[in-house]
Amino acid sequence: MQRQTDRAPAPRPSGLSSLAGDARFLMLLPGLFWAGNAIVARSVTGEVPPIALAFWRWTLAAILIAPLAWPHLRRDVPRMIERWPIMLLLTAIGISIFNTFLYIAAHTTTAINIVMLQTAMPIVVVLATFLIFRETVTGRQAAGIAASFAGTLTLISHGDPAVLLGLDFQRGDLWMLAAVVCYAAYTALLRLRPAVHGFSFAFATFVGGAVLLLPFYVGESILVAPMPVSAESLAAVGYVAVFASILAYIAFNRTVELVGANTAGMTVHLIPVFGIALAVLILGERLYAYHGVGIVLIALGLWLATRKPAPG
Repeated sequence: MQRQTDRAPAPRPSGLSSLAGDARFLMLLPGLFWAGNAIVARSVTGEVPPIALAFWRWTLAAILIAPLAWPHLRRDVPRMIERWPIMLLLTAIGISIFNTFLYIAAHTTTAINIVMLQTAMPIVVVLATFLIFRETVTGRQAAGIAASFAGTLTLISHGDPAVLLGLDFQRGDLWMLAAVVCYAAYTALLRLRPAVHGFSFAFATFVGGAVLLLPFYVGESILVAPMPVSAESLAAVGYVAVFASILAYIAFNRTVELVGANTAGMTVHLIPVFGIALAVLILGERLYAYHGVGIVLIALGLWLATRKPAPG
């Protein structure tokens, strides 16, 4: 009988097998889709309450991914029930808490500050993997993290260090910092997930995340404000459910499996890169020299962190 391991097999959709095994391609997707998450959250703060946005995000994401997960659930549900403590922990910190804290932060801080604090996540992931598993970072990974972090700071500061010193940190930044710690722990602990199909794991955590948020959503609707049904709110929920949830999470989880938590955490450094690209393509904004410097540093960092060492 073949021995079961804790390493989850990744989904292998027909015709996409090579992409499902390409860590560098998969690392692009979370950065691309999460680039819009902070912007969407910030743009609807006046209309959509934060817990409502998180609750409907995961509810819709679970509904949409259910047909893909259904063929695997009969086999995988017993495994997930058997490992329910780690399933509950991953769902709570990576699904329910992280995104809700981010949306709460968006009500009292800027999108720039949210992105700025997210750039610290790779460093917090390294710290989490060391504290939990005593895993040390390699010299190549450290160089990659340092280079990509420097590139992100270059983009955020517009190449002027004085901009970083002049950032106005507010109460929302504490919520965002707590969110970063939660997602770093989620990233580090993903290696303990049950050996189930990626779609099954995503569906279970999405459903669990919505269930955990339900009482808070009801309380927010009664005590603060209900979520209005409008074109803006529906568009926001649709984006965060399809792109920032289903596609980004499946790609991120698979990246962790392929290259480990420390390297996968660097995907957040791509958020400002794609934010700039979207601003240029959609809004017609201009590119400057510091954009090029920052993007080159991030690309160098990702290349260093994902480059396979030469055979000895």
